Amino acid sequence: MSDELKHECGIALVRLLKPLEYYKEKYGTAFYGVNKMYLMMEKQHNRGQDGAGFAGIKLNMDPGDRYISRIRSNDAQPIQDIFAQINERINTEFKNHPEIKEDIPLQKKRIPYLGELYLGHVRYGTFGGNSIETVHPFLRQNNWMHRNLIIAGNFNMTNTTELFSNLIELGMHPKEKADTVTVMEKIGHFLDDAVRKLYKKAKSKGFNKREASPYIAENLNIAKILRKSAKNWDGGYAMAGLLGHGDSFVLRDPAGIRPVYFYKDDEVVVVASERPAIQTVFNVPFEEVNELDPGHALIVKKDGRFSVDEIQTPLERKSCSFERIYFSRGSDAEIYQERKELGRLLMPRILSEINYDTENTVFSFIPNTAETSFYGMLEAAQDELNKQKNEAILKEKDSLTPERLQQIQAHKIRTEKLAIKDVKLRTFITEDSSRDDLVAHVYDVTYGVVKPNDNLVVIDDSIVRGTTLKKSILKMLDRLNPKQIIVVSSAPQIRYPDCYGIDMARLEHLVAFNATLALHKERGTDGLVEEIYKKCKVTLSSNAEEVTNHVKEFYAPFTDEEISDKIAEIITDKSINARVKVIFQKVNDLHQACPKNLGDWYFTGDYPTDGGKKVVNRAFVHFFEGNPERAY
Repeated sequence: MSDELKHECGIALVRLLKPLEYYKEKYGTAFYGVNKMYLMMEKQHNRGQDGAGFAGIKLNMDPGDRYISRIRSNDAQPIQDIFAQINERINTEFKNHPEIKEDIPLQKKRIPYLGELYLGHVRYGTFGGNSIETVHPFLRQNNWMHRNLIIAGNFNMTNTTELFSNLIELGMHPKEKADTVTVMEKIGHFLDDAVRKLYKKAKSKGFNKREASPYIAENLNIAKILRKSAKNWDGGYAMAGLLGHGDSFVLRDPAGIRPVYFYKDDEVVVVASERPAIQTVFNVPFEEVNELDPGHALIVKKDGRFSVDEIQTPLERKSCSFERIYFSRGSDAEIYQERKELGRLLMPRILSEINYDTENTVFSFIPNTAETSFYGMLEAAQDELNKQKNEAILKEKDSLTPERLQQIQAHKIRTEKLAIKDVKLRTFITEDSSRDDLVAHVYDVTYGVVKPNDNLVVIDDSIVRGTTLKKSILKMLDRLNPKQIIVVSSAPQIRYPDCYGIDMARLEHLVAFNATLALHKERGTDGLVEEIYKKCKVTLSSNAEEVTNHVKEFYAPFTDEEISDKIAEIITDKSINARVKVIFQKVNDLHQACPKNLGDWYFTGDYPTDGGKKVVNRAFVHFFEGNPERAY
């Protein structure tokens, strides 16, 4: 993607189902779980490189022994930083106490992070900042083992204000108005309540205070706690939690917006945000890794009991299609084929635009995630070339010479790596002209492979703001003197904010919105913009059960092609000589390529929850009023 997007977090959970001695005997180390967690987090570093956190729980520890460990980092390489610190602690203990090297119970007692239950998290710092306080996992501490709660997740709630008010009504005093804190405190409230009730029940059965603890651990109903906690949540989430005594859970939103996968055998239960992380780290086949159903929670009790329980009634499945287009690694078997299909489906319109002149067209891609779609586009181009060859041979069959046949057969699709991301430049100079010059050199270009007056077709996975295209890529490509540059997006036009994870909060940051606004001004339909603003204001001030996304009316007067052509104008600097054309994926073709992941609200405005519709209306109000605040 040429425009940098940051939204996804990644979670990793490992629960060892055997004693640590088992892993020492079979795998040669009691740190089997720690090692696997490192790999799981590294295999998902694409989901977040600004912060990482790790937490571990030791089961069945004696009073006075530490049973919870947590470490977080916002270092430049946070995953490596975390595990370097963990490794240093381990080595220090072995150096100072060599007698524990073969004594697993003593290792567990003395060495932090060595336990049976682990939770890891990687994140990008977005509007919440990137201070260490914003890095997951979050910890809610209590002297009661059962009330210690650790939370990490990949989520955004659209109704944080409402949830915050609910906590106040429960008599609580939350330390801040953030969705992570609000969610954790909500779960914590019902966890505390459940523990208190079980303690009373244990006493009525004649258990003393110490005997009550294992009774609570055995009978704590995690599914019931989650049902109460999540009753009013509106958002997209994949949330993992650990309880101090050893219960754990992973909960997915009812529309299945955020991804969660899991694997279980007799040794481990593993959860991750991406299937290939589990496949690679645990060497298991595709079909043995399961997707957690929307609205369900995977629950592992302290004693190893495993279940998948419905927590909320599933809604229509709207899994985020951006996962397939861009965010998830393309090594997933399904995602790889889907991305190729996205490229293939664009080819008919590309061919029409170049007038089927494959001989004078160079095909390329904008690194790095568009590469797979590029392969699909090439396969479709090759199919067209084969068709052209067959037609030429049939047309000339009566006069075909060996030389002419060789000429026809020698025609190949011309592919080159033209745009090269040279370095991630830091815009340390604040003066505008100097900063723009730096940005213009983020990408370099390959010289000597394009003939004057060639067509250049470059595929990007999506176009969000268009800034990098305008300030860097198109300028660099124009130096090759092509006749025209056709920028192809494997995603449709991004028209609406995403409030479930992607860091796209403001409409005026989207090039499709700005292009449509320019069309309204050109055609004298500015009055409609104000009408939409008034409708949004009314909707936000009412308590209507059904919420309407009025911003759809903003785009309705114009065709996709009209908006695409205006986008091409916006991203074309005056210094560019080549004609610039932009082709976007059609929404129907996106659904054809990714049939299981139909979440498309950023393209269509069809939000799966009322909270999302409120957010888009609020974003339009903020735009119209010149309010820079985020809409969620």
